[in-house]
Amino acid sequence: MSNPSTPTEPEYLPGGPDRTVLHTSDGGDPPKTISPPSKARAWRRRWWSLVLLILVLGTGAFLFFHQEAKPRPAIATGRTRGAGRGPGSIPVVAAKARSGNIGVFITGLGTVTPLNTVTVRSRVDGQLMSVNFREGDLIHEGELLAQIDPRPYQAQVVQFEGQLVRDQAALRNAQIDLARYEILLKQDAIPEQQLTTQKALVVQYEGNIKQDQGLLEGARVNLAYTRITTPITGRIGLRLVDPGNIIHASDANGMLVITQIQPISVIFTVAEDQLPPIRMKLRSGQKLPVDVFDRDMKTKLASGVLSTIDNQIDPTTGTLRLRATFNNRDDVLFPNEFVNARLLLQEKRGVTLIPSASIQRSTRATFVYLIRPDNTVVSRDVTLGTTESGQSEIISGLAPGDAVAMTGVDKLQEGSKVLPHFAEDGQAPSGDGQ
Repeated sequence: MSNPSTPTEPEYLPGGPDRTVLHTSDGGDPPKTISPPSKARAWRRRWWSLVLLILVLGTGAFLFFHQEAKPRPAIATGRTRGAGRGPGSIPVVAAKARSGNIGVFITGLGTVTPLNTVTVRSRVDGQLMSVNFREGDLIHEGELLAQIDPRPYQAQVVQFEGQLVRDQAALRNAQIDLARYEILLKQDAIPEQQLTTQKALVVQYEGNIKQDQGLLEGARVNLAYTRITTPITGRIGLRLVDPGNIIHASDANGMLVITQIQPISVIFTVAEDQLPPIRMKLRSGQKLPVDVFDRDMKTKLASGVLSTIDNQIDPTTGTLRLRATFNNRDDVLFPNEFVNARLLLQEKRGVTLIPSASIQRSTRATFVYLIRPDNTVVSRDVTLGTTESGQSEIISGLAPGDAVAMTGVDKLQEGSKVLPHFAEDGQAPSGDGQ
């Protein structure tokens, strides 16, 4: 039997749709009714969850579209205020045709050749006593280079001078005898044969004197040859003989080599087809300028004039040799140096010029992409003239001021929209294409 004072567990019984009845089994108090959570409170909780979800989604959408709306930097370099002229514009580097001068040049391979090269040799045999130069010196004509022992040649001079004096005395004695014989012959004191013999003796002594004079002069020349002087103005090369050595006039190598370097010449070759216009200019008395460049044709070394042309064409190569002279005051041209010579045949003035990089070629024609005022391109056929140093002469097809595309042409076609960037001034044209 249960204890009435001990409460039992509450039991929820259905008490209708809007309440719950709490029923106890102790029989004391009447059943209590407890109301469940209202529907309004549950709805508020669901509403706040929905609002929170909407806020999260809205914030995410705002951040996404705000990031997409930021301006992006231009990918192509060189875009200026002209960007935004319309979608699909192709950036190109452009240049404008201009009026200028261009030269007609003939280029040939050449070698720096001295006008004079002298191998100094001794004219007499003897011991080399002294050398009065240093290797690489620039010397002038007449300066003393070396001294050979002069004593043997001084002795020869003295010997021949003595012979000359002896023969001169014999001649005077013979002449006196001849005058006496002439008087005696008139007196019939001597035979005529004796007078004739005396005349022949006088002539013989006169011949001896001339021979002595010649020998003496030769000895004096040999004595002078013991002083070796420079025959030309030029630069000395390496010394080939040292002092103290016995040198001979028959030595093959010589003592030193002197090369004239001021002025100096360049001998270069041109094709025989280019000879007629060159001869025409020379016959009219014109001086044709010649510039020489280094092996890579990048650095200009010197400027001179064409001095002469060879007298025959080489039949094996079909080329002709030309000589140009240069003052070479700065010693920039070195003998036997390989150079490129460029002969100015004619200078064209006031012609239309464009960069050679803007010229395009196809199987049918030579053309350029002309940029119109609305920044669209059109293919324009052109006729080329002289091309030199990255510039080309336009004979027909363009006028000064026309703009042409230089780079990016591989993406162009007729009517393409471009965004030009002019290489010469670094500015792109405005919206009207100016």
